[in-house]
Amino acid sequence: MSAFGSTGTETGDNAPEDADATLQVLQPEGWKKPRGYANGMSGRGRIVMTGGLIGWDAEEVLAKGFVPQVEQTLRNIVAVLAAGGAGPEHLARLTWYVRDIGTYRAALKELAPVYRAVLGRNYPAMALVQVAALVEPEALVEIEATAIVPD
Repeated sequence: MSAFGSTGTETGDNAPEDADATLQVLQPEGWKKPRGYANGMSGRGRIVMTGGLIGWDAEEVLAKGFVPQVEQTLRNIVAVLAAGGAGPEHLARLTWYVRDIGTYRAALKELAPVYRAVLGRNYPAMALVQVAALVEPEALVEIEATAIVPD
């Protein structure tokens, strides 16, 4: 996926630094540890899922530019998670849909601090896919989230 920073697995334990103890990073033995995401996550509890969220605010005003849209999208994810009694530390999966993978790749250095500012050092399982279009014509990114809140 990308290099947003450490997965928190360098310490030898199986959970990200800030993750709740009910979430476990799944790291097959012998695999190189990913940076900025997990290959898999496991957990028990109540599932909280978002729909595909984009980078507009509560008034449906879309942020201008790729990085600002990602930041607002991540903030929207945090807001929906909070409405379900969850936080970034409960994230188990993010699925990103971007209009242009080149734009995403070119923005990685800018995205890393934005990601950490909004979600902290929580690096769930992630997938990123380039798509031809999103429902909102001006949207550059859409992200779905799945969280697991402990019982």
